[in-house]
Parts: sequence; C-alpha cells; structure tokens
Amino acid sequence: MAHPTHAHRRTMLQAAAAGGICWLTPLAEMLARASEPGSGGKRAGRESRGRKGRPRSVIVLWLQGGPSQLETFDPHEGTRIAAGTRSCETAVKGIRLAEGLERTAAEMQSISLVRSLISKEGDHERATYHVKNGFRPDPTLVHPSLGSVLCHMLSDNVEIPRHVSILPGQWPARGGYLGDRYDAFKVGDPSQPVPDVRARTGEDRHLRRLEDLRDIVEPAFAASRLQQLDDRRTLHQHSIGRAVRMMSSEQLSAFDVSSEPAEVRAAYGDTPFGRGALAAVRLIEVGVRCVEVTLNGWDSHVNNHSIQSSLVQTLDPAFAALVADLRRRDLLDETVVLCGGEFGRTPSLNRAEGRDHWPHGFSIALAGGGIAGGRVVGETSPEPRLDASDLTQNVAEPRTVADVHATILHALGIDHHQELMTPVGRPMKLSEGQVIQDLLA
Repeated sequence: MAHPTHAHRRTMLQAAAAGGICWLTPLAEMLARASEPGSGGKRAGRESRGRKGRPRSVIVLWLQGGPSQLETFDPHEGTRIAAGTRSCETAVKGIRLAEGLERTAAEMQSISLVRSLISKEGDHERATYHVKNGFRPDPTLVHPSLGSVLCHMLSDNVEIPRHVSILPGQWPARGGYLGDRYDAFKVGDPSQPVPDVRARTGEDRHLRRLEDLRDIVEPAFAASRLQQLDDRRTLHQHSIGRAVRMMSSEQLSAFDVSSEPAEVRAAYGDTPFGRGALAAVRLIEVGVRCVEVTLNGWDSHVNNHSIQSSLVQTLDPAFAALVADLRRRDLLDETVVLCGGEFGRTPSLNRAEGRDHWPHGFSIALAGGGIAGGRVVGETSPEPRLDASDLTQNVAEPRTVADVHATILHALGIDHHQELMTPVGRPMKLSEGQVIQDLLA
C-alpha cells in the first residue's frame, strides 16, 4: 500500500494535469537542465555576451555520414583518385574546391581548410563522437561537445536555449559529464514552429492556470519533498519559471526564418538545411552560444559521385550565404564556423562506384571568429599508398581532431589546457590537442 503522502502527491499531480501543468513538462525539463547552477553563474575567466568584437559563438554545419574530401574541399582533378571529379577556382589564388562549390569558392577569403585531418575512428558513431567532442570514446565517461563546453564556460542572459541542434541526426551534441542541461535543444525544419512553446488556451485561462500552479499545486507538491531538494536537484520551480519566460520571449522569433526578406531566404537555398543555416545566424544574433545544423546522407558506399554532388548542391548556397550573412550582420568576427563530418572517403572507388570510410586524411573548413581566411593546412597525396603500414605517410602536416578543438577554443578566448572536474572528481582537460597557429588571424 502506498504511503499517504505519495497518494496525496499523485492526486495533486493528476489535478494539476487537468489544470494544464502537463503542457509545460517537456520544455520545462530541458530548461531546468539549462538553468542549473553553473550554466550561467559567475565563473573565473568567463565573459558576458555583450562584449562586442570578441568571438563568443560557434556554428557547426555538420555533414553526417562522412563527406568525401575529394568531392568537397580537397579535389585532385586529373588524378586517378579524383575518378573524374573536377574542381573550380576560388577567390584565393592557388586554392581550388570541388566543382559545385562555386559560391563557397567566392567566399574563400573568409574560409580556411585543414586537409590533413587524421583519426583512428572509422565507425560512424564513434567517429561522430570523436569529432563533436574532441576525444575518442571512453567507456569510463562521456565527454561534452564543443558547444556544451562553450555554454559551460561563458555566461549570458539569453531567454531561449543557448545550445541548439537543428535537424539533429542520430547523435546530436551532448553535455557529457557536464550534465544533461548542456545537451543541445533539438528542433526540426525552421519552416515549422518550435513545438510546445505556445499556450493551448486563451490568455485569461492560461494566466489562471499559472496562478493555480503557483498558489495551489506547487505548495502541496513541495510539502512532501526533502528540504532544499528543489534547489539542489529537481529545480522544479526554477524550470517552470524559465519555461514561462521562454514562452513569452521575443527571442523565440529567431527560429522563424519566414520573417527574413525573400532574397535572403533564397540565397541559402530552399531546403531544410538552408533554412537551418539561416536560423543559425538569427539565433547567434540574439545571443545563442552554439548552433549545430545537420545535413545527412553523405555515406556514399555506392554511386559516390551522384550522392556527393547532390548534397554539394544543398551545402554550397547554405555555407556561402551563412558566411556572407554573418559578415553583413557584423557577426563573422564573433562567430566561429565549422563545416565538416566524422571522416572522409577512400581515395579509390569500390566495385559499386562508391567510396568507403577513410579517417586517414580528410578535410574540414573553418571561418570567422579569429580564424584567418584563405589558408590551407596540410595536404593529401594524389597517389596514396593504401597498403602502407603507416597511412599517415599519405598526409603532409597531419593534424588531429583534438588540434581542431584546441584551435577553436583558443579562438574563443578559452584556455584549452584548463581542467574541469567530472562528477566523480576526475580532472579533465578541455582538449589534449595543440593550437594550429597557421589558422589564426
């Protein structure tokens, strides 16, 4: 038989659900995580979002599935490994991109490339973890993603989620040992409204429900709790307050790309990814720390050329327009943009005219936020030896995923050597990589 206080609590919760508390629950839980002590409090070395000119945000254009470096940022036109893929000139003499990236090529003075990334992770899930978090998977703990670290280290007064994943894939950015409150807030195509943020009743009834929740349900619910449980564990009252503030926040309009002029929307491309990239810029503009936008489908084990070229048609306008739009809004110097996936594709085609997984020399693109434009770090061999005992022999100036994380953190003014304490008291560096000095402006 249930304890009387438990039965009373269930009765009150059932009554609360009838009175409307249930519509707050999913969003309130997320906001509770985002609002726990430490996510926005004072911390040595933090800076407020109002300090214009200093990098403060990150946009990740995530190419899920493993884009081919040869059909994107590292073409080798005229060689055997290109297998017919052509290239195009860019705004920077001597740098060429794959055919289809002409608009991105025009923005090359603001974009730099790392063409010599190496990794030991060739599985999609493990490699995604590695690139998003900067560490290889570890069975003893879960590392936080780049955006989660940024939200943890820098404070602000943003009323909407500070870490957002648009069109999330299978493995969106996570808070890891920093806590679920740093998980990315997941939303779909920006052509649709953000779910669960509008009252389902008229304003008068909505206000009465909030009053009942505050004056009747909450005191009864709190009476059966341990002292200070709400402040230290559940953050129930705080989460409800945050949810209500978000529902009434003007910053919610940042998700609504339909308010942008038609020519701006057209520049990004009429695709979910294009709209996601535009929403990312709008969200950064109101102070969101990190936005991840996913373009899925790059896993081209068969028909590589047709799959890659189709996705490039979506990527090219969105990436180019994002860089240009950040510049137009005076946000490019304050925002680091990362474009890439979990690994590259093999230099040789398989029997199905596809390219398989290749973590032994792939590319990412970086722009904005203290990253110099028009530079290339490393190169891959046009005639790689696939039977070599050490596949790094096929790469000049090899760089690691950790190096990319260290560089981005450095550009954001965060000491990547700094250690954070995990919940079990284990000190962990933010990154074990080395800053790529050639990328810094």
